[in-house]
Amino acid sequence: MKIKICGFTNAQNAQDAAMLGIDAIGLVFYQQSPRHIDINQALDIVQALPPFINRVGLFVNADADFIDEVLCEVPLDTLQFHGDETPAQCAQYAMPFIKALRVTAKTDISSMADAYHQASGLLLDAFNQDIYGGTGEHFDWSLAKVEIDLPIILAGGLAPDTVSAAIRQVSPYAVDVSSGVESAKGVKDIDKIKQFLANMN
Repeated sequence: MKIKICGFTNAQNAQDAAMLGIDAIGLVFYQQSPRHIDINQALDIVQALPPFINRVGLFVNADADFIDEVLCEVPLDTLQFHGDETPAQCAQYAMPFIKALRVTAKTDISSMADAYHQASGLLLDAFNQDIYGGTGEHFDWSLAKVEIDLPIILAGGLAPDTVSAAIRQVSPYAVDVSSGVESAKGVKDIDKIKQFLANMN
């Protein structure tokens, strides 16, 4: 089971988390997020990471020129699109990408998987009318039990005390956690991460 921790804002914090054996870290390039970082902060974080950590840049309805600017400066491995981006907009950077879906009972995950078939995976998150991710809310995990060709990354409301049940119910390829392992917005609690990892097994 893979794990991505999203929303780092501090290089030492990211390094400490990465040394625990996580698979990916998320960097938020979305100004309305409390976990938003600029290019210089992102560089500091990326340069502090040990080998073999996938560096994911998260964008929400971002201008293509801004994404290009980030890619020119920050060595990212994967893009994560958390807004209303079309399949063509996601694929135009010729990089691996994850498409996030904010799931409700009306979300046709299978159709979305077909539409975004070029994605490396679909991230299923809770729907909030006002916020694109990072809400700490979870959705009805039974909705994520779908047979699609893309790997499913489960997000939304995951925490040390919920991740075990979520994994049992959904059997996702990976889990993605942010607020559930924080002591403050953008500050990850290393003890909470250790407990989260222990409860994934």
